[in-house]
Amino acid sequence: MIAGVPRMARAPSSRRSGKSQPGRVHGEVQGGRGAWEAVHSLVRAIPRGRVMTYGQIAGLLGNLLSPKAIGWAMHSCPEDVPWHRVVNASGACSTDRRGDLPPGLQRALLEAEGIPFRLDGTLDLARHRWEPPSKPVSLRPRGGRPRARRKG
Repeated sequence: MIAGVPRMARAPSSRRSGKSQPGRVHGEVQGGRGAWEAVHSLVRAIPRGRVMTYGQIAGLLGNLLSPKAIGWAMHSCPEDVPWHRVVNASGACSTDRRGDLPPGLQRALLEAEGIPFRLDGTLDLARHRWEPPSKPVSLRPRGGRPRARRKG
């Protein structure tokens, strides 16, 4: 909040129903890092010179994680994860808003891999988006609900 400026209420979006998907995670995954590991594995597979979007990754993981949570997973990723190959839905770099990275770093890393940017700061997703060849990964237990443990 800017000093002296009241906080404005956010207008409801016409794109959203206002209902959250059941079990969808928008923040830190409770009880483990399995979801983050799935994100990191998928991002490690993105080839040099190609990108994926936060929403695309969320979709491939069954939409259990929101695109924003994918961004948080990238923020805390191990050094061997090519975080710079994940861009927003417009094909732009979202990392310039972060205070812990030099402005322009993500773009420079992508340009070094041969990805050109338009004058508006976006890349051509139709040309550079990577689609994994395998089936989507599910973070939900097979068969719906987890099985109850037997006693004894």
